[in-house]
Amino acid sequence: MNPKIIFEDNHLLVVNKPPGMLSQGDSSGDLSLIDHFKNLIKKRDKKTGNVFLGLPHRLDRPTSGIIVLAKTSKALRRLNKIFSKKEIIKIYWVIVEGKPANDKKKLTHYLKRNRKINKSFVVNKDVKESKKSELVYRVLKKFRHYSLLEVELLTGRHHQIRAQLKHVNLIIKGDIKYGSKRTNKNGCINLHAKSISFKHPVSKVKLNLDAPFFDDIMWNKL
Repeated sequence: MNPKIIFEDNHLLVVNKPPGMLSQGDSSGDLSLIDHFKNLIKKRDKKTGNVFLGLPHRLDRPTSGIIVLAKTSKALRRLNKIFSKKEIIKIYWVIVEGKPANDKKKLTHYLKRNRKINKSFVVNKDVKESKKSELVYRVLKKFRHYSLLEVELLTGRHHQIRAQLKHVNLIIKGDIKYGSKRTNKNGCINLHAKSISFKHPVSKVKLNLDAPFFDDIMWNKL
């Protein structure tokens, strides 16, 4: 599965990241989303110098969906402000094991990241380095053994959706790191960044962008 371009102009490149691809490079040396599109732009536009692409936010490797990239340093600075001021709406779709007790609920927890094992945990708010984390979920569809949720992130923390849902016994399908008993065949999880809404950092035009699902046995049932 290859990443797809959703929207592009002189300032922004909005793409659909497939599950299993890194947002940016790490010690594994695997091709990242950033490097893929730098190579594509360099070849497509016949650029002789380096290609600039800034990353104001990320998705976990096993997560798929929409990512906004900046093609200029000015756009990156403005996007960073948009994200830090929460002037953006991020919607995720997620398939969890079982059925939630509530069809809609706001979750508020404090999370702390353990960098050694690359995992976040719900802790008491007075724990050092804990960060307040909030999201709202609502049930979209119920299957026999699973439920489809729509999640709006109100804060952006490390593994936030995965950690908060796990804490209330809503385990994401395939997410063995956060409690699932078995992996998906492709090794990824059913968490997809479905849509994003924000004002263009330069033109100020409102953008409402949506990322289609990649081929997957559960997404294909929707």
